[in-house]
Amino acid sequence: MKAMIFAAGFGTRLKPITDTLPKALVPIQGKPLLEHVVEKLKLAGVKEIIVNVHHLSEQIINFIKEKNNFGIHIEISDEREKILDTGGGIKKAAHFFNDGKPFLVHNVDILSNVNLNEIYQQHLKEPERLVSLVVNSRKTNRYLLFDEAQQLHGWVNIKTSQTKPTKGMDTTPFQKFAFAGIQVVSPKIFELMQHEPEKFPIIDFYLKHCSNEKIIGFVPENLKILDVGKIEALKKAEKFVLNICIIGKSKSTKIQNKLYKFSETQQ
Repeated sequence: MKAMIFAAGFGTRLKPITDTLPKALVPIQGKPLLEHVVEKLKLAGVKEIIVNVHHLSEQIINFIKEKNNFGIHIEISDEREKILDTGGGIKKAAHFFNDGKPFLVHNVDILSNVNLNEIYQQHLKEPERLVSLVVNSRKTNRYLLFDEAQQLHGWVNIKTSQTKPTKGMDTTPFQKFAFAGIQVVSPKIFELMQHEPEKFPIIDFYLKHCSNEKIIGFVPENLKILDVGKIEALKKAEKFVLNICIIGKSKSTKIQNKLYKFSETQQ
């Protein structure tokens, strides 16, 4: 099984920490977010991972080397010259997913109790699926719209009433869920991406194709998930990791000769 980790972002919502430390290396219980995600993917049976990088990329690359690629095959998708957004990031990594099998895509700032192997196996049961999106009912202004069969139909900003892919679409028949930053993607996606620009967001791409392709929302039972993309989420993340079964014992992690601890991130 193969996977991609999105780690190229600027981590703007985590400033000033991310002025000098990439979001992927922000520590939770002494362990960088990237390490938490890699361990979770390995637990699911992933043997090969590609990680896209842009902001403070050398730190991420060096960390992976210091960890000896976590004992698996890890490649870097180099976006140092130009960050490609989520859709462009997947498109650039097409060469890596050359085995004709679906693959996992995981945001680096997501911690969860999601059984990734279960989601993957569910996806395999329907070969016609283009994408399986992990979603939840967290409060947000922006929601994906799904029918009773969990097929994606659109998107709405409940604050501005903006809708996609059709302006002014009636959202009342649909269930509203937020994307949780974890997905299983079929390799067919690369055919559909051929005429896309170099840089584009993946959600807009899905909205463009949801009328013709099977794009399914997956709501795991007893889902516990946390987006660690904001400063205020860091303290929650410390407790979250202790309460949720994230594999591996907490250890202090040395990054570029400095020992980062949670208390330092709050100063």
